[in-house]
Amino acid sequence: MKNIVILISGRGSNMQAIVEAQIDGAKIAAVIANRADAAGLAWAAERGIATAVLDHKQFAGRDAFDAALAELIDSYVPDLVVLAGFMRILTPGFVNHYANRLINIHPSLLPSFTGLHTHERAIAEGVKFAGCTVHFVTADLDHGPIVAQAVVPVLDDDTPDALAARVLKEEHRLYPEAVALFVADRLHIDAGRVRRSH
Repeated sequence: MKNIVILISGRGSNMQAIVEAQIDGAKIAAVIANRADAAGLAWAAERGIATAVLDHKQFAGRDAFDAALAELIDSYVPDLVVLAGFMRILTPGFVNHYANRLINIHPSLLPSFTGLHTHERAIAEGVKFAGCTVHFVTADLDHGPIVAQAVVPVLDDDTPDALAARVLKEEHRLYPEAVALFVADRLHIDAGRVRRSH
């Protein structure tokens, strides 16, 4: 059984998708938020999952917050830490502490459109396809070895909200699949690339 700690900042819809997938060999050890009003906390608590809040505003800086966050996460002895809409840029020290066991999902086909406002930028650039990417987190924002991607078409009359909704549907399918691959020990990083064993 692998312990999974999920970090959220809001409703945690990807967290919910992972919990509801009931992945074989996975135990959701805790859901942690950096905001006390994150709606996903109540959802997780209702399902008997341990929850915790660590408010980043209570800390002098990013390093202090990340050190406290790592201490809190480690109390749950995680095999995998999952970022599910956790709206904080993490320090290199934190990322390195969880090297090869920290994953994120980003609403674009990385390495295109890193950072924020991905859907607006994709439409403005006239790309024909968008999507989402699950990747291992490194100190380089929205880079790191790619685990899986899902693709959606960009329509001629798309709005950022319409595109975001289509991408989010794929996120909810893709993220649990990627977590399941990790739990089954099928992901291997080789020279910066993720290879799957069968």
